[in-house]
Amino acid sequence: MPRNRPWPGFPTSKSLGSFGDANCMEQLLVHCVNAIESNDATLSQQILWVLNNIAPPDGDSNQRLTCAFLRALIARAAKSGTCKLLAAMENAHCNLAIDIHKFSIIELASFVDLTPWHRFGYTAANAAILEAVEGYLVIHIVDLSLTHCMQIPTLIDAIANRFEVPPLIKLTVAGATEDVPPLLDLSYEELGSKLVNFARSRNIILEFRVIPSSYADGFSSFIEQLRVQHLVYAESGEALVINCHMMLHYIPEETLSGMPGTNSNTYAYEFSSSSMSFRTMFLKSLRSLDPTLVVLVDEDADLTSNNLVCRLRSAFNYLWIPYDTVDTFLPRGSRQRQWYEADICWKIENVIAHEGPQRVERLEPKCRWIQRMRNANFRGISFTEDAISEVKTMLDEHAAGWGLKKEDDDIVLTWKGHNVVFASAWLPA
Repeated sequence: MPRNRPWPGFPTSKSLGSFGDANCMEQLLVHCVNAIESNDATLSQQILWVLNNIAPPDGDSNQRLTCAFLRALIARAAKSGTCKLLAAMENAHCNLAIDIHKFSIIELASFVDLTPWHRFGYTAANAAILEAVEGYLVIHIVDLSLTHCMQIPTLIDAIANRFEVPPLIKLTVAGATEDVPPLLDLSYEELGSKLVNFARSRNIILEFRVIPSSYADGFSSFIEQLRVQHLVYAESGEALVINCHMMLHYIPEETLSGMPGTNSNTYAYEFSSSSMSFRTMFLKSLRSLDPTLVVLVDEDADLTSNNLVCRLRSAFNYLWIPYDTVDTFLPRGSRQRQWYEADICWKIENVIAHEGPQRVERLEPKCRWIQRMRNANFRGISFTEDAISEVKTMLDEHAAGWGLKKEDDDIVLTWKGHNVVFASAWLPA
């Protein structure tokens, strides 16, 4: 029986131009996945050859996106040993290893200001926090953020300007033991010292605490220490704010019964159950703390499928956005652009080349997080008109393709009409 090919006959280098649009590139990637998964080394290498010729690493946004997926597929095939000859192709790509930059504080602050990707969440969250902590003399902020507290200086500044009597701010940070970009070139102790000094310059006393933790077990040790800490101060009437910024999707979403080597003792919570996922138990543990406010900001996509083709399609149809946007604010060849795209490449490789506990990039769409929060006994609250106005003002500083839309209580950052990041605010029900 003749083997099915993704096209009639194999293309020559002269006919590769017809394969240059995004839809065709996506189809080629899908065919390549199927060939790799079925151990068809010949077909895999033929498709990879085509992709290698139509998707240069310095091409347009679609070509750079496809090149990142190409690298991820080569890494998957070579790592799994499915196609032995692909190992040679990986060796030929001597620059295949992703060079993730370690940012200084100044570099990272400038980096996140380049785009609304993070600023959108910062602005929305800070506005909601300011409303929620009005009148409190002690504000305990638990910062679960991918961007190493880059949101906090703006919040401190806003609190200093808004409150006549400066409150005491307690900042507790989860010092994740895993390396997920963006990476910082200094310790959290050094970071805390800089934040304390900044707060002092704004006449605010800041207490900084970092708790070493791991998202792999749902931040269980972090939550237990936070519970003990909160019980000591709860009666004093301090505000407890949980700020979750693009960090929760690293918590495994499988139920414990589906996690190798786990049991119901993994979490020492009273509601532990082998039928619950780490994400569910984490949110229930937050609810048990009875927080003043929980803010949840994350990317609006679904990268959880166990089916590699589904995952590839979902990632391809979401991660074109950062490649498309980067052309509006960073020139080709700039160091910042290399750093920016290396972080995206890391995400793509994690989604495509890894399985099991190593595959940590497991985004869930907004609708699923909303259901999770409601199931954990939280109720959503709307962002105020002032908050939405602040977000719109911030977006005016960026390229025209960025937009804002309101969906029920939540707000969503868009690029050319496509959902990018959502922001939501929650109170205990």
